[in-house]
Amino acid sequence: MTKPTIVLVHGAWADGSSWNAVATELQKQGFTVFTPPNLLHGLANDAASVASFVAQRTTGPVVLVGHSYGGAVITGAGTQGGDVRALVYVDAFIPDEGETVFSILGGSGSALDVPDPTAVLDLIGYPGAPEGDAEAYLKPATVHESFAQDLPEADRLLIIASQRPITLGANTAAAGEGAWKTLPSWAVVGTEDRVIPPATQRSMAERAGATITEVAGSHVSMVSHPAETIAAILAAVEAVGE
Repeated sequence: MTKPTIVLVHGAWADGSSWNAVATELQKQGFTVFTPPNLLHGLANDAASVASFVAQRTTGPVVLVGHSYGGAVITGAGTQGGDVRALVYVDAFIPDEGETVFSILGGSGSALDVPDPTAVLDLIGYPGAPEGDAEAYLKPATVHESFAQDLPEADRLLIIASQRPITLGANTAAAGEGAWKTLPSWAVVGTEDRVIPPATQRSMAERAGATITEVAGSHVSMVSHPAETIAAILAAVEAVGE
């Protein structure tokens, strides 16, 4: 049977390069790997974009992997296009229908759950924005202290310089019906995650019936500890059959 294609979906403040360590190893093992752009401008459209990519750029079975906000995106995209057989969540949101990123973080102890978002985010307008919307960038201190605190300083500085913003609207958009209700799922929980606290990750993963792996990593554990993410993806591959 043909090996499944692995599609890695990045989260906010990132791009496909956030998957480099994972993608390189999977390619060495003979997998076709894609890291498509996540538009970060609205949950429904972002999910539709990833689903369209999967439908048009893959053939055969697919394992769909999402980091952070990318988890919310694959939750919507998983049943919209292509032959997706499994979902893997890495330090990720696994929303149920009607939930939003901000509602999930509310009361969680997240570094982003603060009364004044401008304490941790820089907000700027963008062309064509709906009234009241803006793009959010992480403040440097947020990257250093809460987003990627287990990476070397040089890597954190690169994240600050190259981060792709996410709109506030993407974080307040309600999720649709979750693909995890019909597809098997795996979850890698970073126990040192300060963006999506581990208890919140575990709660969502348990609700989804996911097979859970824990790693002593930050919100970007697939960068600092890629082996655990690779192992979870390979477990999903084995479960759906090569």
